[in-house]
Amino acid sequence: MTHKRILPILLVLAAVLQTTLMAQSRPDTTFKIFQFPADQIPRIDGDVSDWDMVPASYEIGTDQLVDDNGNYTEPDSSTLAVKVKVGWVEGMNRLYFLYEAEDDFWHFNETGLKNDTYEIVVDADLSGGPLIDRFHPNTRIGKWDAYFSFHGVHAQNYHIFTPPVDKDWTLAWGPQSWIKDLPYANAAYDFNFEHGDSGKLTLEFWITPFDYAGAEGPGRAVKSKLYENKLIGLSWAVLDYDEGGGQDGFWNLSAEHTMYGQASELVMFRLMTMEPEFKAPVEAAWDFKVIDMDRRMVAFQDESEGEITSWNWDFGDGNTSTEQHPIHQYEEPGLYVVVLEVEGPEGKDRLSKVWDVAVR
Repeated sequence: MTHKRILPILLVLAAVLQTTLMAQSRPDTTFKIFQFPADQIPRIDGDVSDWDMVPASYEIGTDQLVDDNGNYTEPDSSTLAVKVKVGWVEGMNRLYFLYEAEDDFWHFNETGLKNDTYEIVVDADLSGGPLIDRFHPNTRIGKWDAYFSFHGVHAQNYHIFTPPVDKDWTLAWGPQSWIKDLPYANAAYDFNFEHGDSGKLTLEFWITPFDYAGAEGPGRAVKSKLYENKLIGLSWAVLDYDEGGGQDGFWNLSAEHTMYGQASELVMFRLMTMEPEFKAPVEAAWDFKVIDMDRRMVAFQDESEGEITSWNWDFGDGNTSTEQHPIHQYEEPGLYVVVLEVEGPEGKDRLSKVWDVAVR
């Protein structure tokens, strides 16, 4: 084999290896992101009953965190106890979070950064690498050039204030502050305590992860695509301030403190398929693509769920097929009603699409 042929192969292998290692903190652990049914999307209102359907196996608690300040040999739930669940909805490029925390001293009476905080970092395409200005790999770039061209662009960091009394709900760390507002994010809190009190805080929110989120605004932004079984990089830290403003804990899900600015130090999360109890045993679904409009050729793609043993297509022009993924040629222009009926050991289902298929 010549060197000219070996080099491209090595480059491909290096790229695959790099993608595998991008989110490499805790390499033996992959956390789960719950898939909500499309008709049961959690309402962001502070009422957490929407999350009752999420199994306990999705919960990530204090026992999974590392005390980064070294004050404790293991997490001290008497000082701060947290529970987090993460969800997603197929077809919506959003990550939903439920954060519940009980603290012996809630600190939030200052207007600046010093506030009890839930800090999350997300890298949904596993691009990895640094994401804040001072970690820019080119040390010749000035701080402000790095900030406005690089900081938070390919992975995002949110300093979420718990609670955000007299301030915005989060600092989106970088020049793209628009990512923390609708239509890209939303949040709601429930708590009943004053600064310095103990008590419980509940926070529901969702964010939109971006493969590209530049300082110029959302016009050129690229949302991260979320789909079943996708792996993403995600981690969080819980900053716990106590009386006098000193930190009583800096709890990390990642084993690396600098995960706040290094996407390669995040933890792997998987976007899960829907739990069986929320799925119909057989559900018809299909899509199509016009592959040759001049010849009116349409390729149909079965996307049904469940154990399927037979497919029956009605193309709306008097023709049918029992193939799973048929290609059909229409003789005449028109708007067609196409129906797919599927059947299996656990039942049958049918899906009709009215006038989606159009040829001229």
